Amino acid sequence: MSNKALGILISGRGSNMEAIIKASQANQINATVAVVISDKRDAKGIKIAKELGITTFVLDIKDFSTKQEYEDDICRILKGCSVDLVCLAGYMKIVGQTILESFKNRVINIHPSLLPAFRGLNAQKQALDYGVKFAGCSVHYVNDVLDGGPLILQDIVEVSGDDTEETLSQKILAKEHLIYPQAIQIVLESLSVK
Repeated sequence: MSNKALGILISGRGSNMEAIIKASQANQINATVAVVISDKRDAKGIKIAKELGITTFVLDIKDFSTKQEYEDDICRILKGCSVDLVCLAGYMKIVGQTILESFKNRVINIHPSLLPAFRGLNAQKQALDYGVKFAGCSVHYVNDVLDGGPLILQDIVEVSGDDTEETLSQKILAKEHLIYPQAIQIVLESLSVK
């Protein structure tokens, strides 16, 4: 199977992005990270991506007249880098039809809950407020329903009585760094079959 190209969209610290880049560089996934795009100029992940030798772009939606123009530019960059699979890694914008149609069934995301439970923001807090005994993370395909696309891979963590939002987030994040590269490999293998 030939090496595929990944495009990663981020908004923040880029820890999942870093896990994907390192998995790629260690040949744990048959893919190269071709480009990282952030919607925030001060995203820590951009600095990390540059240090790891990855091409980066920052696109601020405020510099565009419409969301469609913003997403058209993202798609232009992704296509220019011959990206096969788009990975959302802490990307805090809802992906619109422009990207979803340009990369049909080739946009995936990681979410810090066992979907379909606790969609949207603050999933760890939602889990604690609900009193669950197990939480976790899910890698899923992105569609037009928030955190509602078909699941690819999930992993669980036990919630202890003294967990805070912070400690639970850290436990889940450690699992995210493990399963996101695994899920990418699963998706890439399914792409090469088609």
